[in-house]
Amino acid sequence: MSTLPCLYSFRRCPYAMRARLGLLFAEQQVELREVVLKNKPPQMLDISSKGTVPVLQLADGTVIEQSREIMLWALEQKDPQNLLDKTVRTEADALIDQNDNEFKYWLDRYKYADRHLERTQEEYRQRGEVFLQQLEKQLKKHTYLLGDKVTVADIGIMPFVRQFAHVDREVFYGLPYPNLQCWLQDWLQHPLFLQVMTKFKPWEEGDELVVFGG
Repeated sequence: MSTLPCLYSFRRCPYAMRARLGLLFAEQQVELREVVLKNKPPQMLDISSKGTVPVLQLADGTVIEQSREIMLWALEQKDPQNLLDKTVRTEADALIDQNDNEFKYWLDRYKYADRHLERTQEEYRQRGEVFLQQLEKQLKKHTYLLGDKVTVADIGIMPFVRQFAHVDREVFYGLPYPNLQCWLQDWLQHPLFLQVMTKFKPWEEGDELVVFGG
């Protein structure tokens, strides 16, 4: 019986990506249970009725259901690279709020424009670009979003910019955001992000324990 926290995750979900990034930067080990969204394990649904990933169950039974809270929980345990830098924490929280509450809305409509016929895909992309323009301005000033080192803002936002870019890579890399494009490319090659994107087979009860992170 594992005493590790148990993470239900899905490799390509941006929310799950940032949770896994938080765990890796925190050097936190978890038992990973890869989920197929069309066939969610009852064990996950038993602890979280929301039915989406990620979900983290701690050894004491506590359940953390939101990706942002999982990131923060992990980094509050251990934060060797000071991603929760107090000097920029307010700015980081505000940027992640904007990502989650505004950018994600337009990202979903851009990605699934055929389901949202009120506007064209180009119009949805342009609405999403308002946030990208803001990030570009930040990245003109320094290497990462809030300075010359990684903060929680970078790992909290990058998976969503990646998803936006991958709707149409040719269009994205033709946009006038060279600093944002370089930032994203650097992240896509980052050793911890490559670890985040490791493929695991979907978990079934009785499978051998998969340890992620540490």
